[in-house]
Amino acid sequence: MRIAFAADHAGAALKEDLLGRLGAAGLGHELVDLGGDGSDPTDDYPDLAVRLGAAILAGSADRGILICGSGVGASVAANKIRGIRAAVCHDTYSAHQGVEHDDMNVLTLGARVIGAEPAFECAVAFLNARFSGEERHRRRLAKVAAIEQSGTAGGT
Repeated sequence: MRIAFAADHAGAALKEDLLGRLGAAGLGHELVDLGGDGSDPTDDYPDLAVRLGAAILAGSADRGILICGSGVGASVAANKIRGIRAAVCHDTYSAHQGVEHDDMNVLTLGARVIGAEPAFECAVAFLNARFSGEERHRRRLAKVAAIEQSGTAGGT
């Protein structure tokens, strides 16, 4: 898989750490750095979320890891992009179940919340997980897509 990475000014150091550790882990993924090196305090998470989401939607990345200070803002921004399913996960269970049940394609992390080792473990769990395709999960995703299409809570 091609995995895109992006981070705002607060998440840049954790992004660099993850790129290095995941690359060295030999998991077989192509890692693509979409920016945010921490040198520019105006590297805001909405801008990086758009960059990462666009890469996924264009097919130049299969999944993404997006990092900001808490992970929350990045998740909120990414989820505004039609076709992106993002969640902040600071535990391995949520990181893999988000993919298996919800077909999550973006993992968001909070650099001010999670340490380097748990972040690495969450990233590995996210990358190793596959969508189950079970009927109940497809049904629920169809309902989520209907909400996304309608733009309101009356999508179902």
